[in-house]
Amino acid sequence: MEEGIKPLNPIAFELGPLQVHWYGLIIGAGVLLALYLAVRESERRGLSKDTFVDLILYAVPIAIISARIYYVIFNWDYYSQRPGEIIAIWHGGIAIHGALIGSVATAVVYARLKKLSFWKIADIAAPSILLGQAIGRWGNFMNQEAHGGEVSRSFLENLNLPEFIINQMYINGSYYHPTFLYESVWNITGVIILLLVRKANLRQGELFLGYVIWYSIGRFFVEGLRTDSLMLTETLRMAQVISVALIILAIVLLVIRRVRGYADKRYLES
Repeated sequence: MEEGIKPLNPIAFELGPLQVHWYGLIIGAGVLLALYLAVRESERRGLSKDTFVDLILYAVPIAIISARIYYVIFNWDYYSQRPGEIIAIWHGGIAIHGALIGSVATAVVYARLKKLSFWKIADIAAPSILLGQAIGRWGNFMNQEAHGGEVSRSFLENLNLPEFIINQMYINGSYYHPTFLYESVWNITGVIILLLVRKANLRQGELFLGYVIWYSIGRFFVEGLRTDSLMLTETLRMAQVISVALIILAIVLLVIRRVRGYADKRYLES
């Protein structure tokens, strides 16, 4: 049966010499849905509907570039020998932590230039960011990347996964953990939680910091299953180190902002 399994075509369609990959289409769909969610909420929070449209025009390209730079830096042994591959982002190879660094930095600068509260923007964007991440993982699925270690077919069947997911996890003669799916489900769950808890009128900034904690916890455990981790040392996975650091930083900021009165404003009142 395994011999007859063929992976899904990573190319969605071709326009002459141009190949349009599912990876790019899925990432694009995630960005658009995330933007839609953010724009709707920003209007309810008294911001112009153009606020996030303008922000995303800067944030997306900067996030993609920073995500690629981050990935290339930690795979420099490979890319130093293949410089032509550095820009081949359609082959996969972007790091979400690099994207977050770029997008948050962009949002900070944008908020200052527009004289807006960064924390207000970040709170509104938090569910959208997590939704985009959840959708984006399916781009990894199409490229058969970001998977975990070897498992048996029966293991995957016992998870009650659809046949197309099981078959796509058959790579070079073996089945693998669908870690893309684990993270996507974790992120979707997080989106639902964030949408619910913001009705509780949290203090400004706490929705975004809650996102950071939720995502980092999930990423830490999922990363431990993956086989393609970016490594800080021979034993330390970069994503796990960053996840722990972000959890600690977010908790410290939560405490400091409350103690010093920086978080007196409430989400629904700001």
